[in-house]
Amino acid sequence: MRLPDTAHTSRPWRIHDIAPDFTLLDVWAIPTPAGPQDFPQLVRLWTAFDATKSSSQVVRVLFAIRLKLGELLGWDDTGGTSGTNVLPLRDRVPADLLDKPSGPTPTAPFVALYLTNNEWAAETVNRTVHAVLHLGWVPHETGVYRGQLAVLVKPHGLLGRGYLAAIKPFRHLIVYPRMLAEIERQWRATLAAPVDPRPGHRQTHM
Repeated sequence: MRLPDTAHTSRPWRIHDIAPDFTLLDVWAIPTPAGPQDFPQLVRLWTAFDATKSSSQVVRVLFAIRLKLGELLGWDDTGGTSGTNVLPLRDRVPADLLDKPSGPTPTAPFVALYLTNNEWAAETVNRTVHAVLHLGWVPHETGVYRGQLAVLVKPHGLLGRGYLAAIKPFRHLIVYPRMLAEIERQWRATLAAPVDPRPGHRQTHM
């Protein structure tokens, strides 16, 4: 489910100070209900997800088309092509976050930036955009938390703005809804037990 921008901007995420010059593109609720301590499980699940191997044929086809176009048109070239001579956000990450593990290695082309107990971010850069994928862990109901996905971007000129406009309907109507539904199925299949509404507790099967 898409969320209003304030669902991201109103929370004290560390990414606000790291990427203040990026535009918030999307905010989505991730249907992963669990306890306050279960955020690392979401990060592991997300970083292991490969859209090119999605259970949704439509998602696989769309990503295959995108990868082929990127190869043919050089969109994914990061070797000094005009528009990609930008400093990585890793250079902006505060020392207190750099001193900690940045979490699991995400699926290419993303590179992990940092990990906290309720926040994880990764970046990617190519000829079209410099983008940040941000996962947060937010209280949803009494004692129950869920994931939240935000995508922040800095488009590279007319090419980047045109690219984002072109993929918007596919992103909103097909890609994210189906990806998040798949993440939800995997989440429910891998969680060891249902959530106990008391913070810090998990029920166990008898």
